[in-house]
Amino acid sequence: MSEPDRHAEREAKLVAPAGFRLPDLSGDDLVAAPPAERRYATVYLDTPDLDVARWGCSLRHREGEGWTVKLPSSSEGDMLVRGEHVFEGASNRHPPEAAVDLLRAYVRDRPLAPSVRLRTVRRSVVLSDHLGRKVAEVTDDEVSVMDGRRVASRFREVEVELAAGTSEEVMGSLIERLQEAGAGPVDNVSKLRRALGPRAERSPELLVPEIDKSASVTHVVRRALAGSVVRLLRHDAGVRLGEDPEQVHQARVATRRLRSDLRTFRDALEPDWAGGLRDELKWLGRELGAVRDAEVMRERLGERADVLDAEDRRAADALLRRLDDRQTEAREELIRSMREPRYAKLLDALVEGADAPAVLPEVAEAPASEALRPALEAPWKHLETAMDTAGDDPTDQNLHAARIRAKRVRYAAEAVSPVFGKRARAFAEAAVELQDVLGEHQDAVVAGAWLREAGRSGGDAFVAGELAAVEAQTAASSRDAVPAAWKALSRKRLRFWS
Repeated sequence: MSEPDRHAEREAKLVAPAGFRLPDLSGDDLVAAPPAERRYATVYLDTPDLDVARWGCSLRHREGEGWTVKLPSSSEGDMLVRGEHVFEGASNRHPPEAAVDLLRAYVRDRPLAPSVRLRTVRRSVVLSDHLGRKVAEVTDDEVSVMDGRRVASRFREVEVELAAGTSEEVMGSLIERLQEAGAGPVDNVSKLRRALGPRAERSPELLVPEIDKSASVTHVVRRALAGSVVRLLRHDAGVRLGEDPEQVHQARVATRRLRSDLRTFRDALEPDWAGGLRDELKWLGRELGAVRDAEVMRERLGERADVLDAEDRRAADALLRRLDDRQTEAREELIRSMREPRYAKLLDALVEGADAPAVLPEVAEAPASEALRPALEAPWKHLETAMDTAGDDPTDQNLHAARIRAKRVRYAAEAVSPVFGKRARAFAEAAVELQDVLGEHQDAVVAGAWLREAGRSGGDAFVAGELAAVEAQTAASSRDAVPAAWKALSRKRLRFWS
């Protein structure tokens, strides 16, 4: 399977009126190459409902360039920042599987077909510094939207794209000079959206609704589920790319929140529906968890190893390579799972369920501020029981069980915070403090156990012992911090639901 060429675009688009001509952009320590002109044909693929475009993505084939996937963008002032991933492919009919994978969360099993075809005349100027290093490229595109062989519409745009490492000040200067030459305002609408028109302006298939204190049970459940489902969809491509550990973390958090919310609201939900989703989310969470746990331990022990002397560091590197292998194996298994029909089916069910959750008719329209109070009491009682069981001399297992329940309490409070307001947010913040202390303890315990086992099975036992001792100290410090965090959370005035 082909690997993409990746980079982050930093660009700004300006409207260009008829008769506009690119000015001489030399000066300000920039050297402009002679303008170059080329013509090319582009085809964009999408589902019948334009799901790719509506989620802010695109999949295109351009003659001579192959396939390009662009993922949802962010804005930094006038500049648009987008992840761009290029794949080889001469045919414009069959995109590489790896390209489609990056859009799988939005497409699932729906067929892809041409949504729009463009013909473009591009005039481009490359700008370099006095050492000949590329700084930016300015392009003037005359675009024809094709309907068969007929031109259905035309538009024109000027684009400034910064090279990697170029200061953002250069963008502002170039925009100013282009506008002085007659270009219009910055308008970072993509060619695809401009060509599709109003059809591409529809919202994605799932939105996170805004709610207030008057919200019904259905409104609260829908918002909680939709927020986590959108988070999972948005981080799917990043998980597949494997470039940033935070992507796996966010996807895992999404699955955990979903399972927690389905549990919190279970008395208001159709049992078979909620139970089925929780079971499938448990499967996905287990796959994500294997990767995330390996990532966390690798990062943790890598930081510990950095302070060792040179000789011990070499031995530590051997330990870290074991973790690298573990992480690679877990990631390969995760990607295999994400390519299974089971995963696409789960995403379909999550999107549908978040949009129209199976809330029991008798409570669907009831005010959440009254009907959901008992839903908060149950996770709180479970946490109290866990902390009572832990007592003054808790085992590692006791504290791990308490951590799980602290997390559920936190998620429950955050899910209803739009209804219960500041008190719910204050409670959630205190729960985060307890969760973090317990989480640090658990991470230290897990790392220490792995190091002890690694020391028994290899020639790096001394370094494994050194690192295990550090983790033991961390676990002890975290254990000592638990009572204060629990005392802060258990203040009666924080129990906003009672």
